[in-house]
Amino acid sequence: MRLFEYQAKEIFSDAGISVPRSELVRATSTSATVTEAASETGRVIPVDAEALAAEVGTAAGGLLEQCSRVVIKSQLLMGGRGKAGLIKPATSTDEAESLAREFASGPHKVRTMLVEQAVDIDRELYLSISANPESAELVILASVEGGVEIEQLAVERPDAISRIAVDINRGLQQYQARALAYELGLQQGAVKQFAGILNRLFLVFMDNDAELAEINPLFLTVSGELLAGDGKLMIDDNSLFRQPAFERTREYFDSDAEFEAAIEGIPYLQFSGDISLMCAGAGLTTTVFDLVHYEGGTIANYLEFGGPNYRNAGRAMELCLKNNSKVILIVTFGTIARADVMAEGVVAAINELKPDRPIVTCIRGTNEEQATETLKTAGLEPLFDTEEAVRRAVEIAGGDDL
Repeated sequence: MRLFEYQAKEIFSDAGISVPRSELVRATSTSATVTEAASETGRVIPVDAEALAAEVGTAAGGLLEQCSRVVIKSQLLMGGRGKAGLIKPATSTDEAESLAREFASGPHKVRTMLVEQAVDIDRELYLSISANPESAELVILASVEGGVEIEQLAVERPDAISRIAVDINRGLQQYQARALAYELGLQQGAVKQFAGILNRLFLVFMDNDAELAEINPLFLTVSGELLAGDGKLMIDDNSLFRQPAFERTREYFDSDAEFEAAIEGIPYLQFSGDISLMCAGAGLTTTVFDLVHYEGGTIANYLEFGGPNYRNAGRAMELCLKNNSKVILIVTFGTIARADVMAEGVVAAINELKPDRPIVTCIRGTNEEQATETLKTAGLEPLFDTEEAVRRAVEIAGGDDL
């Protein structure tokens, strides 16, 4: 579960990590009417951009009394917001309102914005903590080149990134934090600050069952202060039962289908192609995903209804039908998850939901003979080769008359 920037910064601030002064403005406030009707992508959209812009202007006016400019930051769960033009500075309330109106009415339909004090920056650093499952250690990355995509930097200039490994049982050692600060070339006054921020970020990571805790950029201001200019915090989904502060709500997902699948524990990923995948087993689903692309097709959604969900074909198909796909491709190979049960579920789902698009089935495994008879009786053509089923789905999606 990835948190929004404003949520990460609230947690950072509570842990003692300094952040710029800011004010959060949401379209769900009393002066901005919001509809829960979804756009074609399933996003909830604000219908009163003017009211939202007025609130942003008010927030900006308060901060501009304390500083010369502010930054209007769209709160979206996506990287590269700056490059996408979704983070922009403003020097007046009118300019802030204009930006808010632009963000709210633009293609991303931004409904939550952070109005933040702009600071005078001397340098931008990068700092993150993540887990290395192979070595069962935590990895701390730091660089003097913050504000850029760390993955790109790692490929093009790996020497620009400093790394240290932390034993989970021992925890972060003070000498490691100080050594990393000196390796970044920080002066004595900033070394203590950096070590303190790293220690607090480590506690944030551990206390919140995080998969990633990142500050990018970490501002070093002209006055020598270190501030978290942006924040990313990803919580391990498997730990949410012991992290009650984090609740999955609609705003964390790009579509209704993604949200509903997450609530019900059905693995699901949203795409924008033509073929809805409904497969049993993560490995098989991923393989079918690749085969579709090899055959020149595109994926509308990834859905895995194996394991504990193999009796839930009806709900799985209902989620697939929320997409504008051209065909649903069902591929299973069940041992414990029986083929006959999955076939019965698929047929029951078709009878109840009456899908408006073709269904291609390749259901194999335990009690396969019974599954085949069930599909034939329902008027479906059982296929027995995964590659053939993929080609059939790609042909249908391409408009061929079969």
